[in-house]
Amino acid sequence: MPKISKKGQAMPESPIRKLVPFAEAAMKDGRTIYQLNIGQPDIKTPAKALAAVKNNDIEVLSYSHSAGFESYRDKLAQYYKKHQIDLTKDEIIITTGGSEALLFAMGTIADVDDEIIIPEPFYANYNGFATSSGAKVVPVKAKFEDGFALPPIAEFEKLITPKTKAILICNPGNPTGYLYTKEEIEQLAEIVKKHDLFLVADEVYREFAYEGAQHYSIMEVEGLDQHAVMIDSVSKRYSMCGARIGCVASKNKEFMATAMKFAQARLSPPTFAQIASEAALETPQEYFDDVIEEYTSRRNTLISGLEAIEGVKVAKPMGAFYCIAELPVEDAEDFAKWLLDSFEHNNETVMVAPAAGFYSTPDTGKNQVRIAYVLKEQDLVRAVEILKEALKQYKAG
Repeated sequence: MPKISKKGQAMPESPIRKLVPFAEAAMKDGRTIYQLNIGQPDIKTPAKALAAVKNNDIEVLSYSHSAGFESYRDKLAQYYKKHQIDLTKDEIIITTGGSEALLFAMGTIADVDDEIIIPEPFYANYNGFATSSGAKVVPVKAKFEDGFALPPIAEFEKLITPKTKAILICNPGNPTGYLYTKEEIEQLAEIVKKHDLFLVADEVYREFAYEGAQHYSIMEVEGLDQHAVMIDSVSKRYSMCGARIGCVASKNKEFMATAMKFAQARLSPPTFAQIASEAALETPQEYFDDVIEEYTSRRNTLISGLEAIEGVKVAKPMGAFYCIAELPVEDAEDFAKWLLDSFEHNNETVMVAPAAGFYSTPDTGKNQVRIAYVLKEQDLVRAVEILKEALKQYKAG
């Protein structure tokens, strides 16, 4: 029998999606599931983006430039300038989602067995992208009790070896919701300059910052041009996860020329999705103001509800739309399966993402779950009620 590659065997399973079979079985049984496990916003996609596709009169659905539409990159550069990020269209490559942008970045900066330091917990697919690229993730642990703030720079220093090529962060963070401060970003900037590394920042949640906090991009740091690589996406910003449009951006010409070879190898990003994404740039500020108000309210509802459950602790997020909660259980994955397989409250249950899959260090985060507050408030209230009852029954059983 033909053998599967070692790389394929090493590819990690998604902690977010691997419980789907249990959820499908629960739904077939007629149970309603409140899905707190995946960051799929329920906010409406901007009408202009949908109309641009619906009303288009294209007769030949052709390739675009491998870097993406020039008109889109030009408008995207203008968008970034509004956020104090100085980029030109030639410093941006449009990708098939932020996922491809990360694959291009890792492929460009890392050879087989090279190392990328990432504060954990981190977006689980970073493990998959690193495995695909042959790179090795080296975790540096952020502490729950600190709200998942940046670990001390001394901890990064201890991990840097001749094989270290980059530090990768997600800002604001998935799965933690932590928003790095300007001071933390500047600390990272200093260490990558000192050791001549890349600093890769996944900034897809840029607009999602709460309580007046401001997102500070690595692209704003002076003197970091040769080190900074920004990853972005339309998925969350415009509630366009299905468009699969993102970008990778850097002022480092050698990096961009190399990433462009990866872009050429896959020919081009999808045409209709670029049309929608370009039109989305015309979305008025009121849209984002309303979204932030809505998510702030959802966040407050969820956090207060979770904190009222005996034995539950939660790290308050300042960005994105996720939080990490510690539950009074030994194995959150077993509990998550039980919620779908064996529990119901008035024929309803909840689905959460076990947080262990967001860590690279074994046996870490086993009593934690990631919760996405992407449901309307009344559903979040009900989901917390169900979770409270479920924990009572689970511990009693």
